[in-house]
Amino acid sequence: MDALRHGWPVQVGSSPALLPVETAPNRAAASRRLLISAARAETLKLTNQREAAGGHAPVLMRAPELLDLTGALPIADPALDLANPLKGPFRAEPLEWQDEAVAAMALARIAGVLPAFLVDPRPEGEAVALEAGDLAEWSSPDNLSIATRAHLPIAREEEAEIVAFRSVDDMREHVALILGAPHSDRPPLVRLHSECLTGDIFGSLKCDCGPQLDGALGAMSAEAAWDGWGVLLYLRQEGRGIGLVNKLRAYRLQDEGVDTLEANRRLGLPEEARDFPLAARMLDLLGVGSIRLMTNNLEKVVALEDAGVKVIERVPHELPANPHNVRYLATKRDRAGHLLT
Repeated sequence: MDALRHGWPVQVGSSPALLPVETAPNRAAASRRLLISAARAETLKLTNQREAAGGHAPVLMRAPELLDLTGALPIADPALDLANPLKGPFRAEPLEWQDEAVAAMALARIAGVLPAFLVDPRPEGEAVALEAGDLAEWSSPDNLSIATRAHLPIAREEEAEIVAFRSVDDMREHVALILGAPHSDRPPLVRLHSECLTGDIFGSLKCDCGPQLDGALGAMSAEAAWDGWGVLLYLRQEGRGIGLVNKLRAYRLQDEGVDTLEANRRLGLPEEARDFPLAARMLDLLGVGSIRLMTNNLEKVVALEDAGVKVIERVPHELPANPHNVRYLATKRDRAGHLLT
């Protein structure tokens, strides 16, 4: 992932060298073959390409001529379609290293770059080698541990503690905020909140993240006032796990008329890529086995229970819409199954 952010080529198992289209510094590198997503292949009208419900599945494509990185970027990024309307013709090729390609696409998502690679480019450069199975080992929740903890009075509650968590080789540091005094005879009110720079910090009206965060802390403070307690898990999984830059690309596509889930799909990214078992591991490290979960998303309930957390109550967490996020909330309700009115 560090290599992809630097723009270095990677080789996953038996795959050819894969050069990230977005970040590679040598823009003269070229190839006739690209690894892109199924959703992007569909938009480019590649022949013999089945429409895929999971648009982030990998597709190997061949261009009619050599493509350098400057020419490949508009092919990879749907946000550039209006400025670069004419592309192709392209054709799909058999992908004989499917598992390795899937791992490469997942690595790009976690690194926060476009899931698109020049395949076996020239000049190639020295590729960073890994195996497809390395990704599963790296992402195991068992790698997570508590790094440190400290008292942290906040505006909503002076009796609060912050706990920082770290995983091996992962630069993201997740935190838990504990409001009130923990005790085993009363399950805490728990909220899983995925990082949202635009909503949490800048007060974006395109989503409901900022108000949800503040509302959850207020509810936990109220619990603490009545001898209860709360745990807010702040997960560093921006944009449902696709990263800040790709989230902003999705915003740009939304401005062109698509909803938030379709925007992710057009980028070749999953509609939902958050790691909820990681939250279960955080609760386990805190010694919390039973919770009252503050959520409108039943997927969180199922994921936590599958990971061994007992959810004894789902506490609704619905806030008023504004003119800028009405469609966003409707999409969550109608397409993602959130329990919203």
